[in-house]
Amino acid sequence: MKLSHPWLIAATFALAGFVFVGQSSFAQQDGAQNGGIEIIPVRGNVYLLAGAGANITLSVGPDGVLMVDTGSADMSAKVIAAINRFTREMNTFRQPAKRYEGGGGSGTVLTGMVPPKPIRFIINTNPLADHTGGNPALAAAGKTFTGGNVAGDLGDIGEGAAVLAHENLLQRLSDAKMPTRGLPTETYFGSQMKLSHFFNDEGVQLLHVPNAITDADSFVNFRVSDVISSGDIFDFSGYPPIDLARGGSVQGVLAGLNKMLEMVIPEFRSEGGTYVIPGHGRICDMADLAYYRDMVTIIRDRVQDGIKKNLTLDQIKAARPTEDWDGRFAKLPTQANTFVEVVYKSLTAVKK
Repeated sequence: MKLSHPWLIAATFALAGFVFVGQSSFAQQDGAQNGGIEIIPVRGNVYLLAGAGANITLSVGPDGVLMVDTGSADMSAKVIAAINRFTREMNTFRQPAKRYEGGGGSGTVLTGMVPPKPIRFIINTNPLADHTGGNPALAAAGKTFTGGNVAGDLGDIGEGAAVLAHENLLQRLSDAKMPTRGLPTETYFGSQMKLSHFFNDEGVQLLHVPNAITDADSFVNFRVSDVISSGDIFDFSGYPPIDLARGGSVQGVLAGLNKMLEMVIPEFRSEGGTYVIPGHGRICDMADLAYYRDMVTIIRDRVQDGIKKNLTLDQIKAARPTEDWDGRFAKLPTQANTFVEVVYKSLTAVKK
């Protein structure tokens, strides 16, 4: 392409520079400008938004934004600002360019800034506050498109972003007095739910895991990007935060981890391949997921062995069944004993 006009040369280099600044360094810029919020590329249209409580998974593309979880309530404004800025930059890069011809040269230039893409869908993986606290604000900031591509009226409580979850999560959030705006608008009963159509060029699948962290857990499979958003079933920053009062169990967590392991495919020797975005912690692969599953299994087996030997809970704690992993997963000295107690109560609970 011949570039004879100085302004065209400048515009072309600016566009070339945006490819690198707009995506590869966005996380660093965003972390500095939005109170620690970072948006990190994972694969395809899938990104990790970190720093808002639990990890938030984003699908960002021509159809808008799909979120998996919304973080803590007090981070909502920063999350909205970060998403809007990110999608505005992405859309500026992706928008159709205006063709220039004449004057001895030809080329393309950007036609100007475009609005950020709307938040269309929110998926909740569990009812815990660091995953759902942002629901009311993020749902209100979004849009639902109805027949004929008519945008919903944000003043209508029935509009805003659609919130998807297992039906047990609706009950859990209702019990917790979640504002109406933040409650699921579409729920499913059974093992899975699929979006009715491709979103950002791929199928999105919700899979229910009964009685894992709670009785309302889902994890999300992005089928083309080959990325799983696991929620707290896989929390790579600590021991699983099993909530017994809300129907959680160690056996359910292991069932969820094993189900994810059946789905992931490594690139080479358990490394790379399918990426897993945990509820907390860095982006992981099959090797990380298997390591975590094995850790939970061994601790479960050690506690179960103590129960079979008629040891008391205090005696099992004294045996330190989590000792091999406390340096990695016990953020506080008390967390190891707390997890052992949860596993013990989960295994000794009377089934109704």
